[in-house]
Order: sequence, then structure tokens, then C-alpha cells
Amino acid sequence: MKLVKNLCRIIVGIVFIYSGFVKGIDPLGSDYKFTDYFNAFGMSWMNATTLFFSFALSLAEFLIGIALLFNLWISRLAWGALLFMAFFTPLTLVLALTNPVSDCGCFGDAMILTNWQTFWKNIILLLMTIMIFVYRKEFKSQLAPFGQFSYLVLAGIGMLCISIYSYRHLPLLDFRPYAVGKNIAEGMQLPEGAEPDQYEVTLKYKNKQTGEIQSFTEENYPWQDTLNWEYESSSERLVKKGYVTPIHDLVIEHPTLGNITEEILEDDNHTILAVAYNLGKSNAKYQTAINRLADYAREKGFRFYGLTASSEQDIEAYKKRNHVPYEFCTVDEIQLKTMIRSNPGVIVLRGGTILDKWAGKDVPDMKELQATDLTAYCIHSRVQMQRIYLVYSIILLFFVAYLLFPRRKGKRNN
Repeated sequence: MKLVKNLCRIIVGIVFIYSGFVKGIDPLGSDYKFTDYFNAFGMSWMNATTLFFSFALSLAEFLIGIALLFNLWISRLAWGALLFMAFFTPLTLVLALTNPVSDCGCFGDAMILTNWQTFWKNIILLLMTIMIFVYRKEFKSQLAPFGQFSYLVLAGIGMLCISIYSYRHLPLLDFRPYAVGKNIAEGMQLPEGAEPDQYEVTLKYKNKQTGEIQSFTEENYPWQDTLNWEYESSSERLVKKGYVTPIHDLVIEHPTLGNITEEILEDDNHTILAVAYNLGKSNAKYQTAINRLADYAREKGFRFYGLTASSEQDIEAYKKRNHVPYEFCTVDEIQLKTMIRSNPGVIVLRGGTILDKWAGKDVPDMKELQATDLTAYCIHSRVQMQRIYLVYSIILLFFVAYLLFPRRKGKRNN
């Protein structure tokens, strides 16, 4: 029985830590998901609170997971785990039945589950959480209460710092199909052997003699008999769900050239995209640096476009107000929010591959770019960031080892 209790504690703890962490490193992604939820349930008046809930939910999940995994204050925080599961399990059942949002977002973009998969996952976790709650007083930590509290405070501060950094810049880890190093064109292609969605098309034709409307399939509709039949309408029904490409519905529409998506993705030269999904919400103080980047691109012979979902009137007003020297193309807002978690932000492409992404405040100085090739600069900056992440990962491992050390010491003394 002791093994079962500890196994439940460890599994639920790991799931909570993972869920809280992947949402914590992408607070804007959770912000967008909360907005989808509130709009779907007719609670758009709550949209002003979405960012707060994004930070609060990820932090709470992470701390509960830390407490369960490392056996800290379980007698108290088991209540938090039970309340979480008691709230979200019925909610995911409602989502599975009504399907107002296709992805619950419980694991951010790191793991996409259907609403039914999420519900059954929550049923299993709920049963484990009930086991932990019933026996919560039997989980004894080797640390004093103040020591347990201190570790939870340190873990919370660390997670909060990561979330704030990811919000102000870009997510530390990017699980989206637009991550650095991914090729957009490949993400839009159907893999060999994969089946697309299959639809059944119903065609309705009107009999000119009797006025009767009959339904036909694509195999037997009277397309040649124009003397007796005339086309009325058509409809289609999804028969079998096929493979969904990681990137779909991406269309870059130029104001005069039309659809230039393929042209951009096949360009072997550099293309720089300044993304602002909503110009009215875009932080204009970073526009000066982006304008300088556009001038640099023009000097080097690179393509440079702005991407936005704003209206033509808003685009023209923004360009005039901020002296924007480049053309804006229109793209679906959801695609732009998925591309980069910054408004504005910059994406550097070459041959359809994403070389680097910068938040508006992180647009590099032109002197740095002029001193080297753009591709080399992007690679060097990514390597530098990976080294920084490695250092912090080592620090985190030392923290975990230090957290476990007192428990081992206590066992030796016993």
C-alpha cells in the first residue's frame, strides 16, 4: 500500500510540474487560451484577467507538483491538488461534450490532446489525487516546516522569474511548429502515406420539368443532362478525419501582389518578417528599431514585410504615425500569434527555415548585424543562448540535489 501511495504522489507531482512548467514558459500562449475559453462560454468580460490567470495557474500547478514530488507540506497542498482536479475534471467533460475549444491547452503546445483524451487523463489523475488526499497525513517529510516552506518559496520565485522573462522576451522553450530551426514549408506538407480529411459531397439539382430538387453524389450527378437538370446547391460532410499538418491555413496576402506565401518560403535569400498581429495593441516604442532593421534589409537586398491581421485603415494610420518604410501583408491572427509570442516581433527566414526570432525589445543593434553575415549572426546568438540555458540547467540540478540531500541524511541517522 505504501508503494501505491508514493507512486500516486510521484506521478501526480510530475504531471503537475510538467503542466505548470510548459504553461509557465509561455504565459502569452496560456493568455490566448484563456481568452478562447472565456469567449466560447460567453464570458468575454473576463478577458482583462487572462494574463493574471495565466501566471497564477502555471505557478500554482508547478508548486503543487513540487510539493507532491519532493514530499513537502503534502498535508496542506494535497487540498490544492484535489481542488484542481475536482474543478478541471468536470470542466473537461463539458469541453469533450460541447467541443467549444478543440485543444484544452493543459500542456500548452508541448503536448496536444483532444478534449476526450484530456478528460480520461483527468479521471486517472483524480483517482490518484483522491488517494493522496485520503492518506495526506501519512506523508512525512524529513525537513522541518520552515525548510519545506523555504524550498517552495525558492521554487516559486524561480518559476515566476522564468515566466516573467518569457513574457517580456520570448518563451525559453518553443514547442510550436514555428520554432527556430523549423522549415515552414515542410510543416505545411502532408507526409508520404498520410491520409487527408475525407469528405462526402452532396450535390442538389433541380428538375426543370417538375421543379423537384434531388440529391446526388459526385459519382452520379447529372452534369451532362443540362436540358432537364440545373445545379441548385452543394454541401459536404466529414466522413473520416485525416492527418492535420502542423502548419495549416497560413496565407500571406500582399496588398497588390496577392498570395506571396510560396514566393517567400522558396526564397533562398534572407526574408525578414515584422509580425504584429494587432497594430492597435502593438508596442510602438520598438517600431524605430524595426524601421532601422528594414533599412538594413533594403541595403542588403533582403525581402522585408510586415505581417498583421489589422484592417487596411489601421495599417495606413499606423504606417503614417510611425514612419514605417515597408509594406504590410495580411495574415490570419491565430497564425501570427502562433508564429511569435510578441507584438511586435521579428522572424528571420531563409529558404523557408526560421533562422531566429526576436521580441520587439530584442531587435539587435545595426552595428552588430553590419559586422557579420545575417545567418552567422543568428546562429551565433542561438549558441550563446543555449550556453546560458545550460548554465541555469546545471544550477537547477544542484538545487534538486540539495533538496534531496537532507532526506538521505535523515535516513542514515535513523
